[in-house]
Amino acid sequence: MGQIAFIPKETEGGEPRVAASPDTVKRLVGLGFEVIVEAGAGLGSRIVDEEFVKAGGLIGKASDASRADLVLKVRRPTASDLKVYKKGSAVIATMDPYGNEAAVAALAAAGVTAFAMEFMPRISRAQVMDVLSSQANLAGYQAVIDGAAEYDRALPMMMTAAGTVPAAKVFIMGVGVAGLQAIATARRLGAVVTATDVRPAVKEQVQSLGAKFLAVEDDEFKAAETAGGYAKEMSKEYQAKQAALVADHIAKQDIVITTALIPGRPAPKLVSAAMVAAMKPGSVLVDLAVERGGNVEGSEAGKVVTTANGAKIVGHLNMPGRVAASASLLYAKNLYAFVETMVDKATKTFAVNREDELVKATMLTDGGKIVHQAFAKAASPAEPVVEPAAIPATTLVADAATAPKKAAKKPAAPKKPGTAKGEA
Repeated sequence: MGQIAFIPKETEGGEPRVAASPDTVKRLVGLGFEVIVEAGAGLGSRIVDEEFVKAGGLIGKASDASRADLVLKVRRPTASDLKVYKKGSAVIATMDPYGNEAAVAALAAAGVTAFAMEFMPRISRAQVMDVLSSQANLAGYQAVIDGAAEYDRALPMMMTAAGTVPAAKVFIMGVGVAGLQAIATARRLGAVVTATDVRPAVKEQVQSLGAKFLAVEDDEFKAAETAGGYAKEMSKEYQAKQAALVADHIAKQDIVITTALIPGRPAPKLVSAAMVAAMKPGSVLVDLAVERGGNVEGSEAGKVVTTANGAKIVGHLNMPGRVAASASLLYAKNLYAFVETMVDKATKTFAVNREDELVKATMLTDGGKIVHQAFAKAASPAEPVVEPAAIPATTLVADAATAPKKAAKKPAAPKKPGTAKGEA
């Protein structure tokens, strides 16, 4: 019997995504795993059990996790989950560890080797494993769809015999993966799009998508990007200048989408109550950073708030989960690509190479200890942990949709759009 990979049904927060697809189950079987999928695990993503069976998987129950050498999840395991997992098993998921130090300690106490996919370094060989990008991309798309759904007018300009319908004006704040997709989606729908970000490198990307770039382009702006492609936290002075620049602009917009997050910190407030009050009745703000406190003053997690002046602030949670059927396929491929690097193709055995740069960057706990440098310090009575300079998200998602990610120290790779948070 080969080693066992288990894919559970997600139980936290009504999560509809699943950590495997029929395609990745087939590939895992090809790597030598016996793959067990918990009954009903894929239903929220429109994948029925029979599809996993056709791919070579087995349908099981939650207790089968006790036999698994490898557990693939979307969200961090709960305390009840950890009671079932066997000591020494590998657990790969988006762990959302910042601000959840007790949960990280519980992973160590359970004796599992836990990997946080959101810490995957952004280097060439890991691009296919980048869960922040895959999920934030869909979050940016869905933000526009949700904004359009709340905006009770047409987005494109329409010239008819009865008159002309003006194009909607859409403003994207934070041009990471989610922000870029939001720009592209809004443009496809015919809106007039503007965007802002504190990183100078994204200006050309914004313009290449047919949108106009808006920012205070001073000396601080020119040095506002980390080596990992993420936004740095800007000074209070810069934030004040940027706020003054965008305040008038926001008042003229129909839809505003915010995606800014800083790793391990509350989401920066980009849109004040005064700015919201200046917007037109019927205008819409979609806050992709709402899970971290929100970029928009007055946004509420899980709610659509209508303000006194008739504007709507959309605070949907888990934006990638709102397009779960697509999000799960991409997320499953991210996980498979990572697992494949830890399988010996000749013997078809799963073994963690603790010297591999991907393992070093993502391993959170191992051998009963917290081993990730950002959290191992927190486990001792030392100074407060300072997060890595790189990032999220979930959800997936700028982008505010996913969890913080560690910057790679490798040269590298075609630069991918970063995020103002992480990812939204």
